[in-house]
Amino acid sequence: MLFERNRIAAMTRRLKDDHGVALGTSSWRYQGWCGLLYDEERYLWGTHFSKKHFSEHCLEEYAEVFQSVCVDATYYAIPKLSFLEGLQKQVPGDFVFSFKVPDDITISTFPKAGTFGKRAGTKNELFLSDGLFKMGFLRQLETIRDQVGVLIFEFSHFQPGEFEHGRDFVEALDNFFGALPTDWRYAVEIRNRNWLHPDYFAMLASHGVAHVYNQWTRMPPITEQLAVHPLEANPFVVARYLLTPGRSFSYAREHFEPFHQIREIDREARTSMERILRHAIAGDGSTPTYLYVGNELEGNALHSIADVLERAEVG
Repeated sequence: MLFERNRIAAMTRRLKDDHGVALGTSSWRYQGWCGLLYDEERYLWGTHFSKKHFSEHCLEEYAEVFQSVCVDATYYAIPKLSFLEGLQKQVPGDFVFSFKVPDDITISTFPKAGTFGKRAGTKNELFLSDGLFKMGFLRQLETIRDQVGVLIFEFSHFQPGEFEHGRDFVEALDNFFGALPTDWRYAVEIRNRNWLHPDYFAMLASHGVAHVYNQWTRMPPITEQLAVHPLEANPFVVARYLLTPGRSFSYAREHFEPFHQIREIDREARTSMERILRHAIAGDGSTPTYLYVGNELEGNALHSIADVLERAEVG
């Protein structure tokens, strides 16, 4: 299906209002979406495209079509109030933001990469710090609490030596969630495929936390994750479509940018997206569903979403 703005906007609105589905993309500032989602003329300064104006204001146009977005930027730093208030000013009052939890809380050992400076290769003393999470992250989000959907704890693939066994991670996470306030929605995204164990899912359930079904390079496809942990087992549903299994982020960037068209179709990902949408449509709307698609999956998240909405027969 072509990405027809008005038609897609009507579909996403109906999904949210009638079925509790917050459907959107992972981030939104992509110049390659001009001509599809964005009107390039809105961001011209004279005869030149203003990247600054686009970056600061394109969320307004995004929110004319989608009802939700996953904010990836908060993974890299606790957000400033000015950033959050700037987001809120650009969207309607019922727009839903889902946020990734800062990696200061979810990284056990800092990777040996220049971006981490002196911390590279060192143990993170704030790993799973409930104090930092509550007093740093949650306190900031209180300013826009009514529009917060789910808070996503993304844990990068743990290397040997960080946790001897998956059950050690489950125990640490159990203690962490036991110290958090229970009036926010939390979801966990893991990248160690062998940790998709009944004990992990049972621990999440005991805290009312959702598993994030994630299509990612080192994880089994979401269709397989659904087989071991059915949608009905979650307090609410969260899914993120990031990469075709076996494909790296750098490969996707190199071959798919500027993300203006579909480059390759991940049929298994589309099958599971349809299944999640149909499950939500069959329900009464009381259980929220958060579904986010990234450009790196197929080359253009907008077309991926449009095609799946048609296949799922979202009228």
